[in-house]
Amino acid sequence: MLTLKKNSLNLISFPVGSYQCNCSILYSDKTREALIIDPGNDHEFILKKINDLNLKVKKLIHTHAHFDHIGRSTEVAHATGASLHLHKGDQFLYDALPQQGMFFRQIVGTPKKLDSYLEDGEEFSFDDPEINTFLKTLHTPGHTPGSCSFYTEYFDEPMLFAGDTLFRRSIGRSDLPGGDGPLLIKSIKSRLLILPDETNVIAGHGPETRIYDEKKQNPFLC
Repeated sequence: MLTLKKNSLNLISFPVGSYQCNCSILYSDKTREALIIDPGNDHEFILKKINDLNLKVKKLIHTHAHFDHIGRSTEVAHATGASLHLHKGDQFLYDALPQQGMFFRQIVGTPKKLDSYLEDGEEFSFDDPEINTFLKTLHTPGHTPGSCSFYTEYFDEPMLFAGDTLFRRSIGRSDLPGGDGPLLIKSIKSRLLILPDETNVIAGHGPETRIYDEKKQNPFLC
């Protein structure tokens, strides 16, 4: 589990669910407001984590709408009152969550209506005046049409939450519905590899990496 803290902003990131999706929670020490990136498909685990930390979850935001990243977000939203957000390009995948659940051998009901679509450049903040705006949305299509990454420069080193777009020494799949290989490469090179070399990358699954290392050592990008 990764933990970071600067001033009153905290980050914890950990794998969740049967496919070990990396879920990240950003929260304020002062207001206990929280934002969750990719709650995954194990709502009971997430809700226990929220309760243990005494958090007030305001938003659930998603890198994309594959079941392992968003499968139980409806349950988390209903339990916490949090709003639910996704890029409009993945609406068709979100609508098909019950069918996706069958592939994972899980029963999924009708997903909660999205509260709003994520927009490229959209920023997030808390009411905590010490934090203000701390996270920015980057639309990075290719793995899915609506895939997004989230970027912050708030901590001592920049952080990127890349979902299934970029992995350590690899890239996301593009052979699933809505995938586009050339667009995926374009998104990575034009939106992610231009970030500072020291940017730490939390991928959708697996270990962390850095932008510098992927520029130099990723066989799909070199």
